[in-house]
Amino acid sequence: MSTIVIPNSSASLQHDHHAHGEHKETFLTKYVFSQDHKMIAKQFLITGIFLGVTAMILSILFRIQLAYPDKQFPLLEVLLGKFAPEGRLDPNFYLSLVTIHGTIMIFFVLTAGLSGTFSNLLIPLQLGARDMASPFMNMLSFWMFFTASVIMLSTFFIETGPAGAGWTVYPPLSALPKSMPGSGLGMTMWLISMIFFIASSLMGGINYISTVLNMRTKGMSMWKMPLTIWAFFLTAIVGLLSFPVLVAAVVLLIFDRSFGTSFYLSDIYIAGQALPNEGGSPILWEHMFWFLGHPEVYIVLMPALGITSEVIATNSRKPIFGYHAMVYSLIGITVLSFVVWGHHMFVTGMNPFLGGVFMITTLIIAVPSAVKTFNYLATLWRGNLRFTPAMLFAVGLVSFLISGGLTGIFLGNAALDINLHDTYFVVAHFHLVMGSATIFGMISGIYHWFPKMFGRLMNSKLGYLHFWLTFISAYLVFFPMHFMGLDGVPRRYYAFTEFASMKEWLSVNVFITWAAIIGAIAQVAFLFNFFYSIFFGKKSSQNPWNANTLEWTTPVERLHGNWPGEIPTVYRWPYDYSKPGHDVDFIPQTVPLSETMSSNLPHDFEGNEEAERIQENWNIKHKTADKGEEVK
Repeated sequence: MSTIVIPNSSASLQHDHHAHGEHKETFLTKYVFSQDHKMIAKQFLITGIFLGVTAMILSILFRIQLAYPDKQFPLLEVLLGKFAPEGRLDPNFYLSLVTIHGTIMIFFVLTAGLSGTFSNLLIPLQLGARDMASPFMNMLSFWMFFTASVIMLSTFFIETGPAGAGWTVYPPLSALPKSMPGSGLGMTMWLISMIFFIASSLMGGINYISTVLNMRTKGMSMWKMPLTIWAFFLTAIVGLLSFPVLVAAVVLLIFDRSFGTSFYLSDIYIAGQALPNEGGSPILWEHMFWFLGHPEVYIVLMPALGITSEVIATNSRKPIFGYHAMVYSLIGITVLSFVVWGHHMFVTGMNPFLGGVFMITTLIIAVPSAVKTFNYLATLWRGNLRFTPAMLFAVGLVSFLISGGLTGIFLGNAALDINLHDTYFVVAHFHLVMGSATIFGMISGIYHWFPKMFGRLMNSKLGYLHFWLTFISAYLVFFPMHFMGLDGVPRRYYAFTEFASMKEWLSVNVFITWAAIIGAIAQVAFLFNFFYSIFFGKKSSQNPWNANTLEWTTPVERLHGNWPGEIPTVYRWPYDYSKPGHDVDFIPQTVPLSETMSSNLPHDFEGNEEAERIQENWNIKHKTADKGEEVK
């Protein structure tokens, strides 16, 4: 089978191969201030891995406090100093650990680490583009993200410690610098860090959208794009529309903190003394925060779903089930994600009618998610499955999507949510459906596209060990929390020793903590596998998974510009696996339809007007050629 190439399209001419492939690069321009989308993807990935490990360590620290609230650990005092006097976490610092853990995981790892890595890596490669629409803006996006990360982590080294109002930083705690140590300088730096982070996300989103709309290679229509690209494209649209609202909320909070305004403050007393603030409402912050906050759930989840679609189809050796339904479900999630934010606020005293509206839209948004889950299962059904580490993590995502999604129905119901709100049931739900599912999608993508990033393969046996330990420990950590929440155990408490009804769950907290420690140890296997394989892993072939998409037509070695010659033309959709009548079980997108079409259309092209037109033209061409006439 052959790869058909054409002269550069007008889009690809924007990034001339000579300019990218032959100019001399220094260390700084190649590895630090690189404008190559593949190198920027690696920068996002490695930074995200470092931040993920940091957030994991923070979670282990506060899990130890929850499991052994009255026990002293001298090592903690050695490591944390005044934040762990006499070997026990300071209560204020405990809340700071919870705050920064949530902030890093949701924004810096699951948003920037995931989308920044795979949108950068795959959008140009899978669409047939030399690079992003704006390589310079792409580079600037990473360095904005890196700056935000440095500011956020540096709060551990200031006297008052990091921000401490929960990752949602609700006022008035976040709006009054003197209310607690974590409301001081650490909170100000949290807000500044988030502004840099959002600037990075907006620059990245503009770049991704522009590239998808304007720089597709010849033949790459929207309906021939892989589901990964659809997911990244729609995620960028959601981020572009929702993140500016959080910027506005943050700016107003800075005004309340520093300039005496009262957007979120009213009738506040500190030590019996009334503050002059009047007329504000902390619920305004909740509306603005959750207008981003719930789309944020899908900003982190949709890229993972796109990765899972590609990995499952490739390793099932089957066409993805219901391609159009998958795309429409992503579009449905994109639209509906903007009208469900109020289900986070059922306990704020909102009008019951308005609560009913948010409840209905919340239950409706479960439908496209269920469509995707069904389509994953249908793709797996009777497939010729290859259980690579990437495939295992993709199947793990489907498992978390089902178990975590079912509990979302409970929390989407206003009457039930009022009882479950701010309990461990909520913690269990979003850690399964948002945290664990997204992390599994991200890790699946790392295993699958590691050969494309580094030219080598990761060790499969270590990958299997990593999967099973992580998968089992995730359920052992989060599944028991559902029962704690049903019993009314609240989240974010420093200790559960004051009330007998909560104290009886202490043994469960010990169990959860040790399961979390096992899960953390499992990540050591992944980290070793990842960094060792970069330098010493088995060298990869150009297309190790026998996949159809365009990124596997590029050479293994790094090349700024992606293709050494002309950019291939696309003729077919990306999921032609196990096609009847073909001698191999995959047909790359670059193979013309005429090379696999007989006089009768295969079943998967029936009703496809474009395919039928190509078939008709092919038949006319070959009839003319049989008569010996010149074919134009």
